[in-house]
Amino acid sequence: MGIEMERGRGGEGGEERIPGFELEGRDEDGMDRGILTLSVGPQHPGSGHFRLIVKVDGDIIVEALPDPGYVHRGEEKMCEYRNYIQNIPHLERPMIADSCGILYPYVLAVEEICNIPVPERAKYIRVIMAEINRCIFELYWLGIYGIFLGHSTMFMWPMADRELLIDLAEMASGARVTHAYFVPGGVRNDLPDAFPEKARRHLLYFRNRLKEYKDIFYDNPLFQARTVGVGILRKEDAINLGATGPVLRASGVEHDIRKVEPYDVYDELDFDVITMKEGDSFARAYVPWLEMYESVDIALQALEKMPSGPVRTKLGPNPKGAVGEVFKRVEAARGELAYYLVSDGNPKPYRVKLSVPSFREIPVMAHLLRGAKLADMPSIYWSMNYWPVEADR
Repeated sequence: MGIEMERGRGGEGGEERIPGFELEGRDEDGMDRGILTLSVGPQHPGSGHFRLIVKVDGDIIVEALPDPGYVHRGEEKMCEYRNYIQNIPHLERPMIADSCGILYPYVLAVEEICNIPVPERAKYIRVIMAEINRCIFELYWLGIYGIFLGHSTMFMWPMADRELLIDLAEMASGARVTHAYFVPGGVRNDLPDAFPEKARRHLLYFRNRLKEYKDIFYDNPLFQARTVGVGILRKEDAINLGATGPVLRASGVEHDIRKVEPYDVYDELDFDVITMKEGDSFARAYVPWLEMYESVDIALQALEKMPSGPVRTKLGPNPKGAVGEVFKRVEAARGELAYYLVSDGNPKPYRVKLSVPSFREIPVMAHLLRGAKLADMPSIYWSMNYWPVEADR
């Protein structure tokens, strides 16, 4: 964290300054009143390659200026130089903790523009893997939240339980993190014969394990002191600022793409959209915990209903799309994630636009930090489900 200060003395032209400090007139006692500028990141270990410039008056943040872009990789431009299949591995990289979530709308868009049918079994497998990945991400997010709040147990427990789900993802795809498992036309390979039983066993254990999280974390008075009533986002502001995912639902807005605009077989499965009305950091941390219960139930239902049959439509090495455009969106772990894809009839897309939830949370973050205490900044920042690499893409 870098600190820049500037102190004014004397009249015009007679000031000695250290750059970064702004004078805001004088207090009633005649003393100079100044605003302290703090630069959080991008080198700070808690910033995640993201710079946040905050101006404070005492310990109150009067202005917050997010400064993204430090990990921009040009994902959208790279898509124009690779065919539809070759784009799969690098599109996972902005969100390695939820690789199925960030690939899902891409393969849906390619399937529509190229008119590729998807076997029914593959649709169920996608849903299973997407919900497992949702839990993998939310456990990672919860563990890092523990670090931000100084709660070491809150880091260790989710990271340990996360390994059970990573084992399932590795068993299905062969890769622990970036699975490259979703492909246009289905999934890369079928599930091993032992997968359904192992998945049921792990998911049932994990669902029981989640009950302990409430006692240890959410009912912890120290956790509540750092989150309850902190960074309150009103329902109207959440809508007007474009919040999405758990951040939006924690403010009382019942909006989930899996319900609003079902894809694959989500319309055949029974689950609830979790909402809370408080809109504070506690609610934004509590909603993902409740959503993990729903994810487990969705995956278990899909395992029961999954039919036999092929899992992938055979394609040539360079499938061509029809001339046109398509927009597809899904409910990823952090919120609404969408692709806008334009095809000129060649094997390579003419344009790929990636709309990610993390980027949409930037104005929400700036809004919530304004007027908050400086000590509450870590709690508010990480409760936003913000992922710098995804936002910069």
